[in-house]
Amino acid sequence: MGAYARGRAGERLARLAGQGLDVATFFGEAGQVLAAAVPSSLPACWTTLDPASLLITGSYEDGAADIPHELLVWEYLEDDFMKTVDVARSPQGTQTLLGVTGGDPSRSRLYRDHLQPMGIEQTLEVALRTRTGETWGSVGMTRAAGQADFDADELSFLRAVSPALAEGTRRGLLVGEATDPEGSEAPGLVVLGADWDVESLTPGVERWLAELPGRWEAEGRLPPSVVAVAARALRTAEHAEIPGEVAVARVLSRGGRWVLLHGAALVANGARRGAVIIEPAHPARITPLLMAAYGLSEREQDVTRLVLRGDSTAEIAQALFVSPYTVQQHLKHIFDKTGVRSRRELVGKVFFAHYEPRVRDNEQRVTADKPVRGGPFPHRVAMPPGCS
Repeated sequence: MGAYARGRAGERLARLAGQGLDVATFFGEAGQVLAAAVPSSLPACWTTLDPASLLITGSYEDGAADIPHELLVWEYLEDDFMKTVDVARSPQGTQTLLGVTGGDPSRSRLYRDHLQPMGIEQTLEVALRTRTGETWGSVGMTRAAGQADFDADELSFLRAVSPALAEGTRRGLLVGEATDPEGSEAPGLVVLGADWDVESLTPGVERWLAELPGRWEAEGRLPPSVVAVAARALRTAEHAEIPGEVAVARVLSRGGRWVLLHGAALVANGARRGAVIIEPAHPARITPLLMAAYGLSEREQDVTRLVLRGDSTAEIAQALFVSPYTVQQHLKHIFDKTGVRSRRELVGKVFFAHYEPRVRDNEQRVTADKPVRGGPFPHRVAMPPGCS
């Protein structure tokens, strides 16, 4: 495919990202566009990630949501090449198996045990990273033995469309959670029509509107911050059919806590609407869960969150402005409280206790044609047998 055709493919992906599609539908339609631009032996394999922890919350391939337990064990409990977190943390957000193994994929156990028996010679994974640096998922592609390598033009194209794919994923997850809220802290969604009147409200969003400065409770007027964020998102849309960036604002509520507003332009059938998602401005949903499950202190939660993201001791020390020795002391306390002996066991314990249940819940939700969710599963704290 030439440069012109890939440019058109990028425009199609941008349009899809702005239509407010649920995640499974977005991945299915985006996968068809990618298949024409970057041929793959198997259908594209997509994951959703919690951007706070970079842990997997769902997996989708060829319209189905299903990932074998043994592949999750490989991802979080074994040492190998090209883990999803490695791709998400890589500077360019892309990795190929040939590249990370120095041209010898047989160095990878995943390749030897799973890919080679299927005739797969090459794999490519791309992080779905927004322009502001949040990673909301990844997409993987494959090629069989004897097929051409993924070339520089294909990798460049995938990096260029990654922000659009990330925005489509982000909007799908946030809109899905707002449409079918899970608990009192779930996001809320307001959709505004062309005349700035309220077109729809999701269950529970009125509580958020009442918390924001304005006259919602007294007069039913939308808070000025909601209208401003929606307008800013619509102004960034350069063309009638291509959405702009997600606008974000942090607003101090009447109760004294910070609330995040995400504004996006939803484009469908040539018409644009403004959508605003409202949620509490906590640093990560995993943080209160870690406290409830393991009794970690605030600093221990900070260290754990960075361990989940794959940070080294030196990187954690730099991020938290403490010494490496202090980080090691925090890790010792964390290991004692969580009953593990290493960073890998810690990551595995958090994933299998709090994120694999989310993966399985999303599989059921896709089958039932319900919106999928991101972040950890809130109601489970026990470690499944055999995963420690």
